[in-house]
Amino acid sequence: MLYYTHQHISLALCCLKCFIGVKLIARETFWLEEFVNFKEVKYAILSHTWENGEEVQYNDFQNRGAKEKRGWQKIDKTCQLALDDGCDFVWVDTCCIDKTSSAELSEAINSMFPWYHGSEICYAYLPDYDASDPNANISQSRWFTRGWTLQELIAPAWARFYDK
Repeated sequence: MLYYTHQHISLALCCLKCFIGVKLIARETFWLEEFVNFKEVKYAILSHTWENGEEVQYNDFQNRGAKEKRGWQKIDKTCQLALDDGCDFVWVDTCCIDKTSSAELSEAINSMFPWYHGSEICYAYLPDYDASDPNANISQSRWFTRGWTLQELIAPAWARFYDK
């Protein structure tokens, strides 16, 4: 019988992330850069819910389109937060994955945990939660209903939550 400790799993994930390529947004230039070995790269990651028709997709981002969409504001704010936290890059799923490529999408889905684990910090954006409302209940946010929430919550070393 084999037993694995949290340290073994963390070590395996750290090694795994060295071999899986990832596209990150350079927060100063807003250009995507691809990294195969991103162990030394300091990046922040965004966890969020998608809004139909409002997210900036990979091709939109590459062509500098869709700045009028609400998703662009999320990308911009993520880059500002990363600057404050000393990160040079950010990862946002909607625009860092070319979902028209089934191979890239499949690789990205299988790489999510190592990518979140390798980030310096995860920004969780809950647009349907208002912390200033005394009657608001954070557990009622749509963010908690997604299948990705658990790994996005436990994989990164640090997670910071933002409301609307």
